[in-house]
Amino acid sequence: MSVGLPAMNAVVRETYGSPDGLKVLEVPRPEMADVDVLVRVAAVSVNRVDWYLITGTPLVGRMQLGLSRPKNLQIGMDFAGTVDAVGRHVTDFQPGDEVFGVRGGAFAEFVSVNAGIALKPAHLSFEEAAAVPLAGITALQGLRDKGGLQPGHRVLINGASGGVGTFAVQIAKMLGAEVTAVCSTGNLEQARSLGADHVIDYTREDFTRSDQRYDLMFDIAGNRPWSHCRRVLMPKATVVLVGGPANRVLGPLGHVARVLLGTMFSRRRTTFLVPTFNRADMDYLRKLLEARSLSPVIDKRYGAQSIAEAVSYMGEGHARGKIVVSMAVSSTPTVAPGGTSAVLKGP
Repeated sequence: MSVGLPAMNAVVRETYGSPDGLKVLEVPRPEMADVDVLVRVAAVSVNRVDWYLITGTPLVGRMQLGLSRPKNLQIGMDFAGTVDAVGRHVTDFQPGDEVFGVRGGAFAEFVSVNAGIALKPAHLSFEEAAAVPLAGITALQGLRDKGGLQPGHRVLINGASGGVGTFAVQIAKMLGAEVTAVCSTGNLEQARSLGADHVIDYTREDFTRSDQRYDLMFDIAGNRPWSHCRRVLMPKATVVLVGGPANRVLGPLGHVARVLLGTMFSRRRTTFLVPTFNRADMDYLRKLLEARSLSPVIDKRYGAQSIAEAVSYMGEGHARGKIVVSMAVSSTPTVAPGGTSAVLKGP
């Protein structure tokens, strides 16, 4: 363990595999730079990326994450909690502030962050706030920045019932679009309640055979081939790819590559979204939340002792909104081998 850094408990994985292998280890607290904010974590939410990091899939990702075992023990992205300390160059946060944000290694007692953080809206619980960051940023940047969404655009959201999809419906509507949501039978009313103008039950209707034409397709599910999707797109439409089928080797990259190749000589534009985290977009989401123009949809809530169950539920791929976990990481820890391999460092 690093000399001089106090200890904390963190939920980690030491090998790739089932979420049942998750454990609580005692690791050093994250180091803080002069521009960092140290947050005591109260709640987190589970994202698809957590499932990938824990299971080591898709296998192509191990080129960066570690071939046979993880290079970094930490998992988790979304968090909400209370500021414990700030770096000497930080002026917009102070100890005691309630905040929410996104940072690797969030399934822990503390996280150190600078870019992906904002003040928590007062009316939201920590669990509700923790449900927002990664999915909200993905929906916002995908629609506004990558998709170039303009008022009056007709937008198709394929996969409208999950974490990203529920935010995408609300943000697209807020930006002035005519929104069509594609989801299963049990999620149609939820999509309508979030503002969707039209809903399509994919279990009963193939949206690619519709007479409607769309200016923007926000594709989270990635379950339809490009040769079919192009039938319902305007000649200069934009396709924003967010996800795809869970191929064990390539994950969504195979689907992304096929769509990119399919549109190579087309006037339609296709882009793959990799979200970036910054204060401006976090504050934008905060303002939408405070104005009640945006609300998180929470499917299930868990305690920290059930985090493996929460991640397993994410892996099933049927979450209706977000999965949140109250983080009281109080299980008896063991010391992480080497100690420093588990340090959470500021960006």
